[in-house]
Amino acid sequence: MLALMRWLAGRSLPSLHATGACIGWLAYALSPTYRGRLRDNAALAGLGDAERRASVAEAGRMVAELPWLWLRPHDRPLGPLLQWQGAELIDEALDAGKGLVLLTPHLGCFEVCAQAIAERWGHRTKLTAMYRPARQAWLRELEEGARRRPGLETAPAALAGVRQMIRALRRGESVGLLPDQVPPAGMGVWAPFFGKPAYTMTLATRLVQQTGAALLLIWTERLPRGAGFVLRVMRPQAALPTMAASDDALQVACATQVNRDMETLIRQKPQQYLWGYHRYKQPRPLDAAPAEGAAK
Repeated sequence: MLALMRWLAGRSLPSLHATGACIGWLAYALSPTYRGRLRDNAALAGLGDAERRASVAEAGRMVAELPWLWLRPHDRPLGPLLQWQGAELIDEALDAGKGLVLLTPHLGCFEVCAQAIAERWGHRTKLTAMYRPARQAWLRELEEGARRRPGLETAPAALAGVRQMIRALRRGESVGLLPDQVPPAGMGVWAPFFGKPAYTMTLATRLVQQTGAALLLIWTERLPRGAGFVLRVMRPQAALPTMAASDDALQVACATQVNRDMETLIRQKPQQYLWGYHRYKQPRPLDAAPAEGAAK
């Protein structure tokens, strides 16, 4: 499998995206569970048939571009393939020196975000990105090596990773999270996402509340025919709530606000969202029970 990944990493981005579109439709055709989930989730967001069909191919393109991203040599910059919108917001946050929390949903080429930020701002700050280690040993080793680049660190979704991110923010550095990823039980609250309750992480907002870090949204649009990517940086629609009847109520209000922000990003290019992701599932048991408390 690793040999195949390395071979794919040497293909051009246009050819990978063409192959990926076929992979997306093959997965859609062969898995009734995936097909039904994609249809149901897309319907919740009000997607039309054309956008839903486009999302099938885009999901395959996301998978096909991973070897190219993960195994890209460190001395081969992404720069020529990147366009930026709102990069000045990151400059402003870094200048303030209080740390920066960046949130991106499973939208477009979200794997590019961390590498692109490290490439552009790695000379002045590190970005620590949280990830969930793969179950397969070979894939876990590949992910860890691919995601650890100059200016980029990784943090596992566990107590040690939470502490690592808090330390990074207190040094004025940046951290990145996928807030639409379902966290383990005890690390989230139920909040609406496209009108349906979804178990939503509280870690992102607790990091902001505890450290005073700035909060920005970022997502990466995949351009047609392998032409590259557009990275868009935005401010949240509103400041996070700061008061409620209880801490639980406050976290629900904050999670609801974060989900609204994610919906706003997704609606900019809904055909590039991973509608087949099991967003509304029940959370898995907590492996490291103190993790959420570490960010209180």
